[in-house]
Amino acid sequence: MSNRRRSQQEALESWVPKTQLGKMVLEGQISSIYEIFEEGYKIKEVEIIDVLVPDLRDDVIDINLVQKQTDAGERSRFRAIVAVGNGDGLVGLGAGKAPRVRNAIEKGIRDAKMNLYPVRRGCGSWECDCGEPHTLPFKVQGKSGSVVVTLMPGAKGLGLVAGETAKAVLKLAGVKDCWSKSVGATRTTTSFAYATFEALKNTMKIMTPRDWAM
Repeated sequence: MSNRRRSQQEALESWVPKTQLGKMVLEGQISSIYEIFEEGYKIKEVEIIDVLVPDLRDDVIDINLVQKQTDAGERSRFRAIVAVGNGDGLVGLGAGKAPRVRNAIEKGIRDAKMNLYPVRRGCGSWECDCGEPHTLPFKVQGKSGSVVVTLMPGAKGLGLVAGETAKAVLKLAGVKDCWSKSVGATRTTTSFAYATFEALKNTMKIMTPRDWAM
């Protein structure tokens, strides 16, 4: 067991929930993260995510040294952008700042978990009719800063036709095949990552015929 996993396990064992939602999760009244999404509960404790989605993986998207001028002189901190996901329809993106890289990453992971979001997948490519959730059900778009990312369904076996930053976020979300198009300052890793994340979030904001039939 890694040091991070060990620390997480120790934190869960000593966890005393401060919110009603946390108490419901600890008592087993809520056993799925999707119950929280469906009811629209606000997650305020990261331990809720650790209990309900213990298999989350993380990927450090970007680390930058941020300098700020203060009355006491120049202050330097590291800023980490981290993505988390279970590779099966859940993805989150967060940022953390700290004087040390390790602490910045840990804060980024925590923030990403608090921003965990479900992603709707499907088989929306006209070239493929397998019915498996390997790609997106329709075209979606996301924007962050000057960057606009458009994600389009791809046929099974296509892979991820996207920049490395977008690929990292898509893989954690469980999207295996996808076309993409991006405009703006795509070299700005942070904006590129958040634009991709916003596009994935938008898969849940569009109603489909299947939704109307439910």
